[in-house]
Amino acid sequence: MTARSALVLAALIALGCEGCEGRGAHANPPASTPPAKPSAPESARAAKPAPRASAGASASSGADAGPSGPSGPITAASELTWVYDRTGVGPMQVVVRLPPRRAGQRFPVLIAMHGRGEAHKGPAHGARGWVDDYGLVTALERLHAPPLASRDLENLAAPERLASVNAALGSRAFGDMVVVCPYTPDILAGDRPFSAALPLARFLVDELLPRVYRETPALGTPASTGIDGVSLGGRAAVLVGLDRAESFGSVAGLQAAFDSADAPELARRAKRAREKNPKLSIRLLTSDGDFFLRATKSISKALDGAGVSHELRIIPGPHDYVFNRGPGVYEMLVFHDRVLRGHAPVP
Repeated sequence: MTARSALVLAALIALGCEGCEGRGAHANPPASTPPAKPSAPESARAAKPAPRASAGASASSGADAGPSGPSGPITAASELTWVYDRTGVGPMQVVVRLPPRRAGQRFPVLIAMHGRGEAHKGPAHGARGWVDDYGLVTALERLHAPPLASRDLENLAAPERLASVNAALGSRAFGDMVVVCPYTPDILAGDRPFSAALPLARFLVDELLPRVYRETPALGTPASTGIDGVSLGGRAAVLVGLDRAESFGSVAGLQAAFDSADAPELARRAKRAREKNPKLSIRLLTSDGDFFLRATKSISKALDGAGVSHELRIIPGPHDYVFNRGPGVYEMLVFHDRVLRGHAPVP
């Protein structure tokens, strides 16, 4: 551990944080939401109903289908839980949220990785981080019924950004996606080498995605598949996405747990990823209260120096659950919904 890391770690402990992630990284504080309910047993792994989508969600879920696209009755949104007793990164559970849909309709796929706080809950509860703690279902329903209000984003959105997002939703309706939420094991925290992400990449790309393509209404192509995550999950998403660039159309991180010293290596990996997949969309999102703000800026500067086009977005908010439930989840969903359908991100 570097001297800088030791100083930051000591400061965070003094502030009463519940542990750290990354180099000088801060774990999300305890969730203010009730604990997640235990996942269904092995014998009950079929789809279980999720909260019914709003009327707006049902009406607009086929926005890109066109007049000759899928029609007929709408199947309500639902949820799957997949249990893996053994993987290259240990026991694994994956929560899959299926959108409201008509027969024959297909959707982009987004892998969403949670933060370190959920990693400490174990596979059954941790995999539900986006669903139970980060407001994923509510955000998906609200995106089908714009305009969004400041309160939807926990009153953290800058007015001009909220206006831009609402204008984009007004001109092109949110199309929805299959959201895949795997447990993110705590294998990348601290000074552990980036190579620790390789077994996670093998599970996600070689085992999980083929099953998603087989068993869900997924478009099932790399160009329509994205990966993102918050904090520790952002670190995991960026490392996996850049390493297996040919398998994704978009790679992004929300408040990703990196250090400024990681910038040169990430720029090298991003350049190699873009060479393998010239159409790969890359985004880094941080906030003015993020512990990783300086590191994210350094990484973006290194990407610029390496000639790797990408989006850097800095928005208001802390590194906390309130950010995940507010700007974090909405920014993630809107970005990938657009780029995985071949449209430009919200400017």
